[in-house]
Amino acid sequence: MPWRGVADPYKVWISEIMLQQTTVAAVIPYYQRFMARFPNLSSLAAADVQDVLGAWEGLGYYSRGRNLHRAAQIVMREHSGKFPRDVDNLRALPGIGRYTAGAIASFAFDEPAPILEANTQRVYARLSGYGGDPRSTAGQLALWAFAETIVPAKRAGAFNQALIDLGALVCVPVNPRCDECPVASLCRAFRAGRQNEIPPPKNRPKITEVHEAVMAIRRDGRWLVRQRQPGERWAGMWDFPRVPLTGPMKSQSVEFVKLHRSLLESTGLRTDLVTLLPGFSHSVTRYRIHLARFVVAYASGEWSQEAAGRWVTLDEMAELPLPMAMRRFVTDLLNPGWDPEAAFELVNKPRQQRKLASRPS
Repeated sequence: MPWRGVADPYKVWISEIMLQQTTVAAVIPYYQRFMARFPNLSSLAAADVQDVLGAWEGLGYYSRGRNLHRAAQIVMREHSGKFPRDVDNLRALPGIGRYTAGAIASFAFDEPAPILEANTQRVYARLSGYGGDPRSTAGQLALWAFAETIVPAKRAGAFNQALIDLGALVCVPVNPRCDECPVASLCRAFRAGRQNEIPPPKNRPKITEVHEAVMAIRRDGRWLVRQRQPGERWAGMWDFPRVPLTGPMKSQSVEFVKLHRSLLESTGLRTDLVTLLPGFSHSVTRYRIHLARFVVAYASGEWSQEAAGRWVTLDEMAELPLPMAMRRFVTDLLNPGWDPEAAFELVNKPRQQRKLASRPS
């Protein structure tokens, strides 16, 4: 791990934010590219937020990227470009919670700051014999108190990292390797034979199914993209216009009329359908999003949304930060197996002669 043993608070911070909700294997190439593009705090603070989101593209949970940019600017402006050493001032920065503040303070400055994340949470629960839900309010209070009790005054960073490694490699969620554990004799769960019961398994969140139609609208060789707004998923990134659906599409002819009406109401644009691409599903937190993907030709009307809209080429989209599903849509539009010029000739024929262009298999 390229951040292991590094005492630079900037690098510790970037790695810890990236590791939230993301595996180590997935983070490593992103971390290396991010560091090459923004090697220090001042370069990140001076960057355009769109460039930061572009570098973050694919990691998900994009509020993390926006908070990185905001926090970098605050540290440059209010702390003379130097990271605070204490947990309280670190926690005042956007996107830095109690764990991340403790990680930066202990790993970068060797401050005796406790940490509590997925691995240490499990270790602390077993060591202390806490049998309740460690994710509950009571569980968090109990385990943070335990962490504060055991963190040493010196070499706190090495101690915290060792506990993370212990949880990741030995005190694993299922069938912990207690015979290899250096603190098994101190573990209340092990002594009680409850290491497979503590902590109790996490309840799986209920998945909400979401259906949307996403429209790639083309005019004179350019495509319409809109910037997603605060409060929306992927705020600040660029996407094709979307229309919510009540469920999976059933009757194409009826649905197409409804979609055109919805698109007009939401964007002010009238369009002609050109082709329908295969659907695509992906997950975002507790949502399973099913996309019906359409390629349509601009007919008339003016953009009416408050959200920024642009007409750009597919090549220009490569420079914009896009959600993963949008990037896949663009890739499919560039697929040589689909000829957009041939398909768009259909809209110039008399309406009674038009046929729905199908994408070659």
